[in-house]
Amino acid sequence: MRRTLLTAASTVLAAVTAVTLTGLAAAPAGAASGPPGSSDSSGAVAGRGGWEPWPSPTFDLPAGSRCDFPVHMEAVVDEVQRRVLEYAPDGTTVRRAAYRGALVLRITNTTTGASYDADAGGRSVVDYRADNSQTWHAQGPVLLGIGAGAGNLPRDLYIVDGDYTIDISATGYRTLTVKHGSAEPLCAKIA
Repeated sequence: MRRTLLTAASTVLAAVTAVTLTGLAAAPAGAASGPPGSSDSSGAVAGRGGWEPWPSPTFDLPAGSRCDFPVHMEAVVDEVQRRVLEYAPDGTTVRRAAYRGALVLRITNTTTGASYDADAGGRSVVDYRADNSQTWHAQGPVLLGIGAGAGNLPRDLYIVDGDYTIDISATGYRTLTVKHGSAEPLCAKIA
């Protein structure tokens, strides 16, 4: 899954991003890919049924955005892959994509140096809409960042695990709906 949902970055889940979101989650926001029809070394056609590597960006979050202190995040294991399931009628804008693969993110309090390695290697199918809103249908762990007043959970970084959806509005507001599972806050682990 791709971090975007938080993508203070790129993406998320901070894009999530992907991405991206100024949050975090495992898939980049507004995900678009290279031209359809390009192929990878396995011969699979990107966006036409084949899985492609989808590396997670490294990024920094300022104090107060998710935790009371500044945070640096980087992947220490990143085997995330994306498969485009549907393009918009223009043939290039991704409307639905699947994410899978091992992802361990090292989250570091840059003031104290304390760090935590978070398993964020769940699976998801993400629906991207023209207004830049998105819905994640996910299973397994992903990293989700929520800013103050920007979600139905308090400001923090979370490992969300189980079976759940994450709706991200066009303005970036995140709504987590857990069918089975949990949302574990992480800022206290590195305070």
